[in-house]
Amino acid sequence: MMPIRTFRTTLRAAPVLACLLAVGCATSPRTGLDSRAGDHTDEDIEVIPASGVRWGALNPARGAHGPRAADLWGDRTGSDATGMLVRFAEGFSSPPHIHNTTYRGVVLEGLIHNDDPDAAESWMPTGSYWTQPAGEVHITSAKGDGRLVFIEIQHGPYLVLPTDEATDNGERAVNIHASNMVWLDASSAARIVQSSTERPAEGPRVSYLWGDPHDQDPSAALVKLPGGFAGTLRGDGPSLRVVVVEGQVHFQRSGENGVLALDPGSYIGSQRGASQRISLGTDSPCVLYVRAEGALEISTGLPR
Repeated sequence: MMPIRTFRTTLRAAPVLACLLAVGCATSPRTGLDSRAGDHTDEDIEVIPASGVRWGALNPARGAHGPRAADLWGDRTGSDATGMLVRFAEGFSSPPHIHNTTYRGVVLEGLIHNDDPDAAESWMPTGSYWTQPAGEVHITSAKGDGRLVFIEIQHGPYLVLPTDEATDNGERAVNIHASNMVWLDASSAARIVQSSTERPAEGPRVSYLWGDPHDQDPSAALVKLPGGFAGTLRGDGPSLRVVVVEGQVHFQRSGENGVLALDPGSYIGSQRGASQRISLGTDSPCVLYVRAEGALEISTGLPR
């Protein structure tokens, strides 16, 4: 069967409309951050530093020279929703191929090109976002330092298949360069909460990526935190998952002296009860990928 060609929307020159969600603020020290919400304690929060992930082959058929992958949650070989890291070798370029499941990706390190096999090269840097529909023929290339991406699928398994199995499921791919992300602050996003003495432009900002943030189904956004931030991410649903995209955040468990410094590729996850709360801080600006079920709130200061 001939490969089915689909149109990829690539956003390079024009801004993309996005939607942000929000946070509350009040100045407080970074130390002593608490993650308790009712009977939910930060002992229930899973933390995986980037240095502690377990790597395996993304596509075992390619052997040791293929991309490496590490599940942060879920199981990419099973049927569950999964978030994973993928690291490419310098100069990696795949042959044309398809996947059996749609995925969404964020660049954490290096430069990534993901597009139709005949498309001109368009390299996406850290903080860029793209989607790859199931069944669409494409290639993926990587270069530069790190060459690390975060990939999320809503159901597995994640498989690499030949182009003669191409299909068109009606989805269309999108590439959003980091410079074209649209960021909303507390002046335009209802659930970014700040003190009356703090200017919205100096607080957290959010760029909505997928899903409907107003219902209980999963949705995700990039969250940009300013330097000196100390506060809380709160989700109204049963799970809240955070992946560090850029910069470094600090997480401290209640009653412990040590503060974990989490670099790009690190993961913090909470999934218990009707709502979730994760408190963290950062000395310099950082960007997070946040997946929530239910509305997301970002608050400066200690949990209320």
